[in-house]
Amino acid sequence: MEDKSPIIAGKLHVRNLDAARNRFLSILSNLALFIIAFVFMIPFIGMVFTSLKPENEVLSIPPTLFGTRIDWSNYVRAWTFFPFGRFLLNSVFVALATTVLAVTTSSLAAYAFSRLRFRGRDTLFLIYLGTLMIPQQVTVIPLFLLMKHFGWSDTFQAMIVPSAFTAFGTFLLRQFFLTIPYEMEEAGRIDGCSAFGLYFRIIMPMAKPGIATLSIFTFIGQWKSFLWPLIITNTDRCKTIPLGIYMFNGQYGTDWSGMMAAASIAIIPSMIIYAFFQRYLVEGISITGMGGR
Repeated sequence: MEDKSPIIAGKLHVRNLDAARNRFLSILSNLALFIIAFVFMIPFIGMVFTSLKPENEVLSIPPTLFGTRIDWSNYVRAWTFFPFGRFLLNSVFVALATTVLAVTTSSLAAYAFSRLRFRGRDTLFLIYLGTLMIPQQVTVIPLFLLMKHFGWSDTFQAMIVPSAFTAFGTFLLRQFFLTIPYEMEEAGRIDGCSAFGLYFRIIMPMAKPGIATLSIFTFIGQWKSFLWPLIITNTDRCKTIPLGIYMFNGQYGTDWSGMMAAASIAIIPSMIIYAFFQRYLVEGISITGMGGR
């Protein structure tokens, strides 16, 4: 009878080598990800430590990461230098309102482009998607003139409505909607659902990861928006946090420690939103690239 122990031993050896190689690759990939994450964290770390330095040590030569002492007065100065509380509430209101409207309009348009059948659907979608190639700097002057014609200059409407219609959001949700099986809609039609009922009762509940992804992108995009609020607002009534941070740039210099303190406070809401929806963001991004119908 043939002895199979050498064969079994060889297979176990190969299996152990494969397991060891997989562990090594896993450790190597985790190390690479840690290094990349640390590199991306360097500006954030520099911002926080600069916000805690005394004002006269920010531009010291040679540069240092730590100051001679921790100066918490920078945060007090950042909060009182401009109406921080009002600008913060303005940013929250504009970002939330824009997010709600953008998700609503994008989901409706995405549903039409992905689930409804009508002549010229794909051509119209490509034309709409082509607007992504137009830089904001090209449209900002006509948009400003349009807002001025409506009497919306220096109003929240002018800051919210133009950003509530986004081709990117439509594309993102359309790709997600394409991954939802058509059998779900057919079952809804059998139960007597209308087109809007299918959208509201079937498509939207199943598209939570995609909606969360778009919500995060829209909220953060509006939270850090600078150019359009700078152009359309004239008074402190509607100004947002990025404009307040810009006020630290003076005629004779820049208050770097105060600016970094204000930026450190301003980044907290977007970090909370991202942390809360992180799971949906990863799932939404991984799924929205799979549609191809």
